Amino acid sequence: MYQNYIFDFYGTLADIRTDEEAPELWERVSELYREHGAVYEPMELKEEFRRLARKETESCGWKYAEPDLIKVFTYLYVNKGILCNASMAWQTAVSFRTYSRKFIRCYDGVVDFLSELKKRGKGIYLLSNAQAAFTRPEIEMLCLTEYFDGIFLSSEHGLKKPSPVFFRKLLETFQLKPSECVMIGNDEESDIAGAQGSGLASLYIHTKISPERTGKRRAEYYVMDGDFRKIRALILN
Repeated sequence: MYQNYIFDFYGTLADIRTDEEAPELWERVSELYREHGAVYEPMELKEEFRRLARKETESCGWKYAEPDLIKVFTYLYVNKGILCNASMAWQTAVSFRTYSRKFIRCYDGVVDFLSELKKRGKGIYLLSNAQAAFTRPEIEMLCLTEYFDGIFLSSEHGLKKPSPVFFRKLLETFQLKPSECVMIGNDEESDIAGAQGSGLASLYIHTKISPERTGKRRAEYYVMDGDFRKIRALILN
């Protein structure tokens, strides 16, 4: 039916739970910084991280801008007088995510569906509002990287869904025709509204980590019980 399939990641392909409020997280991250010479008390580190993250977001000056939190992890070293290169900041971000993650897994049927798309010669793309240092390792962890013909993460492009600019960058980069594409996601605003604003068909799947629906957006297809396996019959057969 469609030649190209564009997926959201969290809540669509992958089920994930994280806890960035847990005291144990900030204790472990403060230990990591301390090992490199940047001494923070756990709550001090949490507050400074939040402050810097807000500052980065506000400095973007646009509703759909997406800062790269690698800068925040870097500033946390630099503000304590510690030199920090790109590799060190990246590894710190990866560790932060590892400490905060409770679990991550593919939804049932995801791998089978992606495999079927590959066999049929379909284009498979990821368009996700996500931090690259968190998400690229998790895509790899779930053994999904090989399925994608292109991966667009918001922190790497400085903007996020539902911005039509973000969608257009993906379409232009891979020379995709909107009429041949379908967007599949679990967020009524980011995924469905973004697809509509870019001339794409869309499929909404409601999962346990979907944002609350407003009913303002209408997708062409719906899976309301979170069963990813039902997608195949709707848009592939």
